[in-house]
Amino acid sequence: MSQYFEIHPHTPQPRLVHRAVEIIRQGGVVIYPTGTTYALGCAMGEKSAIDRIRQLRGLEERHHFTLACRDLSDIGSYTRLDNNAFRLLKAHVPGPYTFVLRATAEVPRRVQHTRRKTIGIRVPDHPVAQALLEALGEPLTTTTLLLPGETVPMTDPVDMRERLGKQVDAVIDGGPGGLEPSTVVDLSGEHPEVIRRGAGDAHVFET
Repeated sequence: MSQYFEIHPHTPQPRLVHRAVEIIRQGGVVIYPTGTTYALGCAMGEKSAIDRIRQLRGLEERHHFTLACRDLSDIGSYTRLDNNAFRLLKAHVPGPYTFVLRATAEVPRRVQHTRRKTIGIRVPDHPVAQALLEALGEPLTTTTLLLPGETVPMTDPVDMRERLGKQVDAVIDGGPGGLEPSTVVDLSGEHPEVIRRGAGDAHVFET
């Protein structure tokens, strides 16, 4: 059975954050809050954990994973940013947006899009997610907690523990989750393209 951490959604307890980070460093899969929905996360290059997430969510090989990053400096290490993309990110992170960008060699190939060599990037604005990333010192490989055959994400961490407690290593309860995932914007081409509408205002990328 997975461990269950009740972490304060505004003032995360460092002791619990570090315990969760140790699980991630040891190759574990965790459920954590992002500021929009809850998500599944693991260490960036941890193949077995990534495979477990694929199986749990029923994902195909071409699925776009996301790197949850602390800030813009992290993003610059893992993606190729031109000036326009940098200005857009600077104006909208942290927040409810995921940006698709060209990946650098620092990104493990197993989490890149197999054909396009891109990666999703998110800077979550939830204090618990930020505390995890700060303590971990590198991005999390992550994807929305949306189970096969379901159309909306799970929102109650207690339900997550009951349903998924044997399939993940930790459930991090940071309060109720939302139903609307992040808006996804592709910045890998010449112009921004909104490829999924969700939380946040997608119109700012369409002008």
